[in-house]
Amino acid sequence: MLAALLVTPIAGPMVAMLPTRRAGISIYVWIGSFGLHRAREFNKVIDAYVLRNEAQMRAKLLPQALDVFAAHRAKGDRVVVATGAPPELARAILAFVAHQDVPVIGTEVGPRLGGVGPTRHCHNEEKMRMLRERGYGDIDIAYSDSTADLPLLLAAKAPVVVNPKPAKVEFFRRVLPAGTRILNWGCVDRGGDRA
Repeated sequence: MLAALLVTPIAGPMVAMLPTRRAGISIYVWIGSFGLHRAREFNKVIDAYVLRNEAQMRAKLLPQALDVFAAHRAKGDRVVVATGAPPELARAILAFVAHQDVPVIGTEVGPRLGGVGPTRHCHNEEKMRMLRERGYGDIDIAYSDSTADLPLLLAAKAPVVVNPKPAKVEFFRRVLPAGTRILNWGCVDRGGDRA
């Protein structure tokens, strides 16, 4: 904890800016995982964390998002979760809502200088490369809240922006195709049209 506080004057601003976000996050992950030597050990820490915090995590899941997710699956749509988080974290959360069989593409981790760090960050353009490598090149619908996912949103036939930061709504309207839905699924401090 002390190490994380000590690096925050440098790593904190790095996380806040898109061009340096990966490096900033990597610093914190490395500090938190120091002493772990394999992705398998890191995944066990993630699983334990999710179990300890299940109630709080469940409370943060958006009912509207879960309904949309379930509706896509019920229609037989091919659904994949692409996240900047490690896949184990996304899988553990999906297990809460009985969607543990959904493919997950996320940040790959491995040994780094006495800890664990990203070996391939599922972020921005790299997220699209990782999706294509796994056979998900044709994207009908993509949902995201982040400008970091602009390559994904631009690749989708029907991009949907959900719960963006209010200051980013006009940016999304400018760069995405006319008629792109920008929705708010119940987050009072976020932008978008109430769905």
